Amino acid sequence: MPRKRAPGYNRPMRFRPIFLAAALLSAPVLAYAQLSIEITGAGANRIPVAIGDFGGDREAGQTLTSVVRGDLERSGLFRLVEPAGLSAGETSTPPYADWKARGADAVVGGSVSASGARYETRFRLYDIQKQSQLGGLAYGHQASQVRLIGHRVADYVYEKLTGERGVFSTRIAYVVKSGSRYELQVADADGANAQTALASREPIISPNWSPDGGKLAYVSFEAKKPVIYVHDLTSGRRYVAANFKGSNSAPAWSPDGRRLAVVLSKDGGSQLFLVNADGSGVTRLASSPGIDTEPQFSPDGQWIYFTSDRGGSPQIYRVGTGGGSAQRVTFDGPYNVTPRPSPDGKSLAYITRTNGSFQLAVMDLATRQSMILTDSTKDESPSYAPNGRMILYATEIGGRGVLAAVSADGRVKQKLSVQAADVREPSWGPFIK
Repeated sequence: MPRKRAPGYNRPMRFRPIFLAAALLSAPVLAYAQLSIEITGAGANRIPVAIGDFGGDREAGQTLTSVVRGDLERSGLFRLVEPAGLSAGETSTPPYADWKARGADAVVGGSVSASGARYETRFRLYDIQKQSQLGGLAYGHQASQVRLIGHRVADYVYEKLTGERGVFSTRIAYVVKSGSRYELQVADADGANAQTALASREPIISPNWSPDGGKLAYVSFEAKKPVIYVHDLTSGRRYVAANFKGSNSAPAWSPDGRRLAVVLSKDGGSQLFLVNADGSGVTRLASSPGIDTEPQFSPDGQWIYFTSDRGGSPQIYRVGTGGGSAQRVTFDGPYNVTPRPSPDGKSLAYITRTNGSFQLAVMDLATRQSMILTDSTKDESPSYAPNGRMILYATEIGGRGVLAAVSADGRVKQKLSVQAADVREPSWGPFIK
């Protein structure tokens, strides 16, 4: 954890190496547990929206309806209005006056039809106040893709009603520790459909998504030392991206997916390097008498933010991707670590220590003004949603690691947990193309 971990080592103290057996690598399989999400806060002005029951195939319709409603409600930006018998208008114009009287600003109506192994989902979105149609789509898909289509419907509704892109169809990665077993898992953004990409009796840390969402870079201790791997999630295959003398840690993808920023101790100390995504072309990025770690590219690829104790205490700096002098970014407080730029490059999420508590904070990079977003005391590993609306992070409740998410303004809060397991090292994947 940041509060105890030496910069450069980059692994939580609770994830001690157990050195019992080699990691088990295979194509993704179903995980033994699912994340459950609990909403603990909501936006002040939520949009009242009704999601009608999707008609047609009963089982698929029920699943899809549940996914759309759950996505919108968990976002904290919507208040669900109960349909209670009113037509939602998938095949005909909805009763605008009745919906307005019920308090709905928008209504979604849809259906799922099955023809053999093929399914088709159709839906329409209506603006009740303006008595007009906002649009709709039709998707052809397999039975196994019903939940994914539900997420896409929710993304469409979210974007039409808020003006920003939805993230319900994206994925998250995280590490689950249960007993002496570690699993790198990938799940839908709502915590469902969890799959195990890697299982091991050695620690797995620092998963980081490639920009195309097809790969994960991470650190595994199965070789009795930290080694960086790149893992193809479709094929289940992986390769070593960095295995030099000493420690290899903290991989972070460049926005174009061609390079990784990494931390290596091969030349002494923990220093920043760039390496091609295939493991070739290692070049030193910066030199420091202190320890440099936790690199992260800016969205435009011009800067790398990182943590360093070169000034005497852990603080956040940045350096150009072409090298040069590092610039200090954080000045308030004696301990600021784990920089994560927002997708638009305007803000920076990080972990700060305040009165002995380690909390998630966000800084406006233009004004350098910061705000603490959480009231927990053991936060770590922040990761922005690709639309910048939410920040996923790890924390501890009752001595057990859980994931949590908070909106960038601090108003909407969620907690994600797995029963009887420790969950850490979250990373939110990119938009699905």
